[in-house]
Order: sequence, then C-alpha cells, then structure tokens
Amino acid sequence: MPPRHIQLSAPDITSEERRLVDEVLTSGQLSFGPVLEAFEREFAERFGARHAVAMSSGTAALHVAVIAAGVGEGDVVITSPFSFVASANSILFERGVPHFVDIDPVTLTMDPAATVHAIEALAPQGRLRAVLPVHLFGRTVEMDAILAAARRHDVVVIEDACEAIGASADGVFAGRWGDASAFGFYPNKQMTTGEGGVLLTDRDDWARLARSLRNQGRSDSGTWLAHERLGFNYRMDTISAAIGLAQIRRLGELLHKREAVAMRYNALLAGLDGVTPLAPPRVGMQLSWFVYIIRLAEGIDRGRLQAALAARGIDSRPYFPPIHLQPIYVERFGFRPGMFPNTEAAGASLLALPFHGNLAADDIDYVCEAVTEEVGSMKVMG
Repeated sequence: MPPRHIQLSAPDITSEERRLVDEVLTSGQLSFGPVLEAFEREFAERFGARHAVAMSSGTAALHVAVIAAGVGEGDVVITSPFSFVASANSILFERGVPHFVDIDPVTLTMDPAATVHAIEALAPQGRLRAVLPVHLFGRTVEMDAILAAARRHDVVVIEDACEAIGASADGVFAGRWGDASAFGFYPNKQMTTGEGGVLLTDRDDWARLARSLRNQGRSDSGTWLAHERLGFNYRMDTISAAIGLAQIRRLGELLHKREAVAMRYNALLAGLDGVTPLAPPRVGMQLSWFVYIIRLAEGIDRGRLQAALAARGIDSRPYFPPIHLQPIYVERFGFRPGMFPNTEAAGASLLALPFHGNLAADDIDYVCEAVTEEVGSMKVMG
C-alpha cells in the first residue's frame, strides 16, 4: 500500500454550507424558493450582471445559451478544440457545426488572431451564428480583438467560463465580454454546488428564455403545466443553491487559498528540467486557479510518470484529450491528427497534479519530491 493517498481534488466545505443546507432541508422547499433566488441575485451582483440563471450544470447553461443564440442545423460556431468536451457538445445538441480554431501554444487558450481570421472568413458565408471562446484552466482568452470582430459581423459571443470564475483581464471578469456566459460548479471547481451551473447575461430576453427552457419550457406567466416551447429539466435544486450561496460569499477566500497552493507548487517545481508549469499571466490579467497543470518535455513518458506517482499514492490526470480526436468528432466531421498541432501537443504533454485550496503544505512537498525524483530517473535512463 502507498504511504498516503493524495487525491486529485476536493471541495472546500465549511459549517456555513452545512447550515444553509440544513435550513433548506428544514424548510421542506427543495426546488425554487428564496434560497435559489438569493444565490442568483448574489451571483449576478458579484460580477455586475443583470441576470444569473441557475442551472443543473455548466453544460446546461452552455446549451441554453446556444439555443438563445439561434443556432440550428448546419449553423457554424467557432470554438476551441482544447477544452472539456461539453463546450463543443453544446453546439452538437442543436445540430450545429463546430469550427475549431487552434490554441496559442503558451496560454493554451484560443489563438486570438486565428479566431478573428475565422470570423472574417466565415461571417460573409451567412452560417456563422456564434463564437464560443473557452477560458481555460482559470485563464481568460484574450477577448478584445475577438469581440470586436464578432460585433462587426453581428455574431453572438458565448463565453465558456466554467473553469474561470473570478478570473479577469484588464479589469473585466471572465464571463462579462459576451452576450452570455456559462459557469460550472462541479466539485473540483473553484467553487461548487455539487452539481450545477449558471448562465450569466445582461440580456433580458435571453434570461427570460433561459428561465423557461430550464423548467420544461414553462410559459413566462408561470402558469402551472403551461408550456410555450420545448424545454428541459435543467433546474438547479435548492440544496445545491444553498451550497452555492455560501460559496459565492466565500469566493475571495476560496480563490486566495487556491492561489497559495499554486504558488507553493510553482516555487518547488521551478527549474526542474523536463517539467514546465503553465505560463504566468501577463500584466493586467488575474488567474483563477482551477487545476495545477505541468507540461512534460518530449521524452518524459507521461503514462509511466502517472503510474509511478500512483504507486506513491498520488493521483494525477491528463488534461485534455483534444476534442477533434474524440471518436464522435472523428466519425461525424472527419477530423484527423495533425489538424490542430498546438492542441495536440498540449493534449499529449499536460498532466494535472493534486490541487485544491486545503491541500496541506507537506502534501504539496511530497508531490513535488515525487515528481522531481521520477522525472529525474526518467532523464537519467534516457
């Protein structure tokens, strides 16, 4: 048996989350109600938005935003091939076509120049409906040029901010550039509701549509069992909202704790030959740490490193397999290796180490010692 087990992630739950959940359980109102309304209100206020619509997941929020954008069969949406698959799947849900743009090899987010080029090339063809940038690993996409090009051509912008709550660039929070944005609160995220998400928007019409779509297409009047459109069961339950209410109130604390863990990792892994932490943010950009990723040099066997870490009780995971090489995308669209080289290089070389806000200093030290020793032995063996 390994001497200890250091898991990849863990939620940060306190007595306040438990207190609010207990209040919900005592009230007996487990769907909708004042706690959900408070969560939506405080979330919107935190980021200066008019509306926050709580959903069952970040994927649900993305799907609803794609519907609000008017994406239909054959419509094109520009997005990144380097992301969790939900960002592209949300386009497929409405029979749209993802047009992938390769990532910047340093930031790992969508290449702004390539994205602008794609907008300029596709918009005149009449089928480009939206751009869906993905803020990755707590880093925002460089949005200014992308947003300007989209606005020139009246193209909707939907931000996938599921991994970047609290991140910002030049004073603008992730999720506040586009027509709408999606946030996700899976237990490994910066804040959690267990399962859940939020659609954030300033557009009254989109918020009204989102509230209907998440609730089986109910009419705006709220009349029971009156359904104006095809909808979904995308509601956030009130227990999840109670956890989220406590977490959004603690967001500054949660982000600070995660940053401290990341900085310790950075210090301990600095200068390790064969291992490169993610690039630091530029001036004016603030990261919101989602996962702690290292990039392995060519010649470092990632699978072997994972196995060696697991033998020491340390969880790790590759992030991300390129979306365009997932079987359904290969089968449906004919994507093949070599089409997006920066994405494929990242997908073959990145590894996530254990990371959460309460990760103990001696556990971080243990992980870094193990990585150092195992990578060093691989380099010696050639």
